[in-house]
Amino acid sequence: MKPFQYLRPTKLNEAIDAVASDPNARFIAGGTNLVDLMKRGIVAPEKLVDINHLPLKKIEQKDGMLRIGALTLNSDVAQHKLVIAKHPLLAQALNAGASGQLRNMATVGGNILQQTRCTYFYDTALPCNKRKPETGCSALEGINRNHAIFGIGEKADQKSCIAVHPSDMCVALLALDATVLVMGPGGERRIKFADFHRLPGDRPDLNTNLEKDELIVAVEIPDAPFTKHIHYLKVRDRASYAFALVSVAAALEIDQNRIKNVRLTMGGVAHKPWRMYEAEKILAGQTLSETVFRQAAEVAMAGAISNEHNAYKLKLAPNAMVEALKIAAQIS
Repeated sequence: MKPFQYLRPTKLNEAIDAVASDPNARFIAGGTNLVDLMKRGIVAPEKLVDINHLPLKKIEQKDGMLRIGALTLNSDVAQHKLVIAKHPLLAQALNAGASGQLRNMATVGGNILQQTRCTYFYDTALPCNKRKPETGCSALEGINRNHAIFGIGEKADQKSCIAVHPSDMCVALLALDATVLVMGPGGERRIKFADFHRLPGDRPDLNTNLEKDELIVAVEIPDAPFTKHIHYLKVRDRASYAFALVSVAAALEIDQNRIKNVRLTMGGVAHKPWRMYEAEKILAGQTLSETVFRQAAEVAMAGAISNEHNAYKLKLAPNAMVEALKIAAQIS
């Protein structure tokens, strides 16, 4: 790890100014992802601006919205009474992520800003478009068992990135129509969660639409009828501390055995959390049944493309969708 300057501001504007005035500065909070990248020599900021002393740790309900401060720890969010009562899907997703020790360190803002990466991203001896665009994607001809099946166009090429976004929390936030509140030199702005993360396109090195000198200050989740019929399903290689091979966030509003409203999102399948819009259209207004769930899952898989080692996801993903919907709907 290279030497760096360390600042610890106590005011929001001071923190933003410190990063805005130095192109080699980075914000740091829990550091569970950034410090790892620094140790491996993948990023080398010359200045770290510690934001842990900023007043961004509050969880409050106001005007039909649950607002969660960006510095709130993942473990505190998962255990908070307002989150459990109003958005239990978020609590489930958080408890499925990482380990207890990491949840006690990781912040909401840091979780959202996790680096989309794969094994080849960490190996600086091999080409990686995410580290350096247009150098090639080692995963395409390497081991790509954990990689994306959505959002890669008709066919991935050597300018692509097929890594998947690792967050569980973000899959739930997408399902809950969250908004990310950010602050920068130009003031405050809100970004819909569906628009926050990017597909690789011609800039696979960029993960989000957040400007370099902007800071996440909060996440806002509107009140919704998804409190009873919800489920977060995570399929992984081992029962703890593993990223999802496939994950599903299912949320249903049910009225007299019919689906009145639905959200269906997935993780482990794309460069960003992935919402199944077409499947939601199929499900809306239907009577609850496994047959309907399977029809929706089949529609959701349109456009999915596998590589040599991850073709199993083409079967695993729809089966996981059906299972998550059945559990959410409380049908056997």
